[in-house]
Amino acid sequence: MTTYQKGLDIPYAQTDDSDIYPDTDGKPMAVSDLHRRILMRTLQILDTHFEEKPEVYVSGDILMYYVEGDPRKSVAPDVLVSFGLGKKLRRTYKVWEEGKVPDFAMEFSSKNTYRDDLGKKLELYGLLGIQDYFLYDAEGLYLPSALMGFELVDDVYVPISAGATGGLHSAALGLDFHVDNVGLGIYDPSTDEWIQTPAESALSRAEQESVRAETAEARAETAEARAEQETTRAETAEARAEQAEAEAAKLREQIARLQART
Repeated sequence: MTTYQKGLDIPYAQTDDSDIYPDTDGKPMAVSDLHRRILMRTLQILDTHFEEKPEVYVSGDILMYYVEGDPRKSVAPDVLVSFGLGKKLRRTYKVWEEGKVPDFAMEFSSKNTYRDDLGKKLELYGLLGIQDYFLYDAEGLYLPSALMGFELVDDVYVPISAGATGGLHSAALGLDFHVDNVGLGIYDPSTDEWIQTPAESALSRAEQESVRAETAEARAETAEARAEQETTRAETAEARAEQAEAEAAKLREQIARLQART
């Protein structure tokens, strides 16, 4: 028997893998638009952050089977991240085939799930040995705090305290999670940057290019204005020189007439 629950020993009968581990539990996702939008954004952010690391697998709402031979023993974290596996597409996450449980799991709590998120799943993920477990309440209605995090210490989940900036640090990911104006922000302390989705990055680059273009245009207009001022000053100087020359010529003419009389 193969089991990955610490302290749980559940018997099972061997069955053909292709039949007993479906990739859906048949239950629809009953979540708000806000919940879904922030969840999808979080998955995109994590995908983007780990894009250049082929050994990191990021997924969400995928059925994870944790006891070989017993399809009843499954759970589907809203977000999971596992190191050392590779990015191949999976229909399900079978712990005994992958050789490990995820390093990070996150649940987006709702009216229908928050009790299990703080109860059964908190206990299960700890027994399985998932290093970091985070919860987020997109509507701010169900959890004691909109953002909660737990870290496994000596096989027991310990609450993660907020850092100096108010974020919760996931040691497993090396990232800080914050509640911000977009709902849930993820910050990379190693680069001192907020992680964005590809669309957000493209928009930021476009805005930066627009600002640079406007700055260049303003500089060009300033240079043109200065050039016009220089031209005006040159024309004024030339006019003054011409006036001085005319006055000098007139004076020379007057002197010549006086000399002629004498």
